[in-house]
Amino acid sequence: MRVELGELGFDEGGALLIKRALRLAGPGGQISVSGSAPDLGLHLRSWCRIEGHGLQWLGASGAPGLNRADAQALITAASNVAARWSGAERAGSPDPSAPNAIAEHAPQRWGLAARGALVESGSPEFAFTLAGKMEVWSMDAGRIYAQGAAAQWDPATAIPWNTKFDLPFEIEDAVVQIMTYLIENETAALLVPSRLVSQLHPHFREVMQTLALQAADEARHIEVFTRRALLKRKELGLSTAGGQSSLKTLVEEPDFAIASFLLSVLGEGTFLSLLWFLDRHASDAVTATVCRLAAQDEARHVAFGMAHLREHIAQDPGILPKLANAVRRRHDVLQSTAGLNAEVFDALLLVASGGWDPSDLRRGHANVMGLLQEMDELRQKRMVHIGFSAAEAQELSALHTRNFM
Repeated sequence: MRVELGELGFDEGGALLIKRALRLAGPGGQISVSGSAPDLGLHLRSWCRIEGHGLQWLGASGAPGLNRADAQALITAASNVAARWSGAERAGSPDPSAPNAIAEHAPQRWGLAARGALVESGSPEFAFTLAGKMEVWSMDAGRIYAQGAAAQWDPATAIPWNTKFDLPFEIEDAVVQIMTYLIENETAALLVPSRLVSQLHPHFREVMQTLALQAADEARHIEVFTRRALLKRKELGLSTAGGQSSLKTLVEEPDFAIASFLLSVLGEGTFLSLLWFLDRHASDAVTATVCRLAAQDEARHVAFGMAHLREHIAQDPGILPKLANAVRRRHDVLQSTAGLNAEVFDALLLVASGGWDPSDLRRGHANVMGLLQEMDELRQKRMVHIGFSAAEAQELSALHTRNFM
């Protein structure tokens, strides 16, 4: 087989033609190469030595190389080219519904290879701590990711920042306090998936993408809550020790299933009720919009947590006591803290009331009590949905942190 390169240099694409010819020739096969590029001979000598191919010069006078029009390089393909991939293995399939597409335990030697790629033997071992299918996988992850990617919104255009409004001074202060509280909790909700995705084996690509998108959602929420808080004020509200203690137990939870349960099923699920409550009772369009858009994102986060845990529990019902004990343990750690601070509770009451008239305050208080009841009922429903009994769900919901998240 003859390869005529003409003026094409080795590094300009000539190498591709030579490699292609050698593949077709097979181990031990020979090809002849000719060309007039100035450094072609030098490149061929170096490359053949590295790859183990035999090299002879034909028709060359003087120093070996392709320095004459009639000179050719005769290359004999190394017999170990095919052997290089003899120990390679296919890392599952890119189609998660294909048979054996998802490994029960992704080998560390697959590393960063795309699922479905042919992985060369001898690739370096990584140390992804989340490598078990049952531990992290959900068949719904790809669908939820696609929905989330399609539903991304731009804070600069999706929210009517230029809408004119002036709330009573103390109600504006209440909104600022609520936004400050939301920022703090959304920061925790960003850190948890960010930590998990850094430990996740890339073989579970759809889960990795879903968690990354979830972190991006939370970053956007932090942005819009901060912007709303500073729309009429120069400073944010209060951050309490009790609130941060509650979130610290969430951020530091190392177990994937427990972190998903505490964050998505309990925490973000509870926050869904809060965000829809603020959307209903907001006195201005900006506050209502930021809370409504954030709630739409949080609903996907809850959906992924629920889908993953249902699959995990279906395969290993013994994890339910582990999840329950995590709730009890967190409650014991936090029982001496204040939970939801009075400033946030009062701010919710005032926003729900819309004013200082006693009848308005009574109605606002009833609305907040209704919110707490709704949070409790929906927590119980979500827990029953993933496998807890009604009695267990009632007990565990009552033990959920008073800080909501």
